[in-house]
Amino acid sequence: MTENETTPTLEPLVIAGREYQSRLLVGTGKYKDFAETRAAIEASGAEIVTVALRRSNIGQKADEPNLLDAVPPDQYTILPNTAGCYTAEDAVRVCRLARELLGDHRLVKLEVLGDERTLYPDIPATLEAAKTLVDEGFEVMVYTNDDPIIAKRLEEIGCVAVMPLAAPIGSGLGIQNPYNIITIVENANVPILVDAGVGTASDAAVAMELGCDGVLMNTAIAGARHPVLMASAMKKAVEAGREAFLAGRIPKKRFASASSPIEGVIQ
Repeated sequence: MTENETTPTLEPLVIAGREYQSRLLVGTGKYKDFAETRAAIEASGAEIVTVALRRSNIGQKADEPNLLDAVPPDQYTILPNTAGCYTAEDAVRVCRLARELLGDHRLVKLEVLGDERTLYPDIPATLEAAKTLVDEGFEVMVYTNDDPIIAKRLEEIGCVAVMPLAAPIGSGLGIQNPYNIITIVENANVPILVDAGVGTASDAAVAMELGCDGVLMNTAIAGARHPVLMASAMKKAVEAGREAFLAGRIPKKRFASASSPIEGVIQ
C-alpha cells in the first residue's frame, strides 16, 4: 500500500438523504405467518422492508391482522410498493393510499408491470408514473429492466434510486446481464439496487461485487426451505460482496500466476 492509498471504508447506504447500515432490502410476502416474517427480517439485518399494498394489510382493513404489528414502522423503514399494478394510474393511486395510511409517508417503490407471465415492467407506463409521483413530492425507488438508457431516464426524472431486475421476478435465475448492470452502475448518480431474480447467497454477492449499492429480495428468502437461515446467509453475502467490490478483485487471466513465485529462490 502506498502512502497516499487508504483502505476503503464501509460507508452507509444513503437513500433520499437517510442513512442505512444494511444494504439488503427485503419483502414481506410469501411467508407462512407473521412470526416467520419477523424472524426472517431480523435475521437479514434489513432496515428497509417493502410491503405490497394490494396483498398486505397495513391498516386499510381494520378487521384483519395488520402486518405493521410484526414489522413496526418505528423499527423499520416501510417501503410501500405497487406490486400487481399494470397501469400508471393504478400505481399512482396505490402510492397515494400508502401516503395516507402511513401519515404522509413519501418513500415508495414503484413498479408497473407489463406482462402477467414474466412480470417484466411496462417501461412507458413506469416513466409516466414516475414523473407524476416525483411531481407530487414522492421519493421514488423504481423497478425497471436492465436497460442503461431507461435507468438514466428514470434518474433524470428524479427517482431517488433505480432498481434494475437481475432476472424475472421470483425466477431465482441470478444476474443474467452483468455487463448491463455494470453500465447502469457506472452511469448513475443515484443508488442502484438489484431487484428481482436473486435465488441464493452467491447471486446477492455477485450483485454487490458488480458495484451495486444494494439488493432487494423476497422470494429467495421466503421461498427457501429454511427462510430464517437463508435470510442470515443473504445478510452475509451482501456484506461480503460489498467488501469484495471495495477491495478490488485481481484481473482474470488465462494462465496460472503462482502465489509463491520461483524467481529468486535459492538453488
